[in-house]
Amino acid sequence: MNQKMIQVYSANGDLEAQVIKGLLESHSITCLLQPYAVSSLQNILVPGMGGVRVLVPAEEADEAKRLIGTNEHV
Repeated sequence: MNQKMIQVYSANGDLEAQVIKGLLESHSITCLLQPYAVSSLQNILVPGMGGVRVLVPAEEADEAKRLIGTNEHV
């Protein structure tokens, strides 16, 4: 993938990020998840700990934000 990716959401954890990813992909929006850096010790003790960035191609960012905004209960 050689497209410019834009952060459209910051999830509190992996589960929330996966729900948002599913929402976007169900509307044919490509999505990547990028965990925030946490210390390797924290990641061993609590896997999936920390926030996750939700990234989409720049040309799909407005639509992705609209979908996330209209599905705040997700």
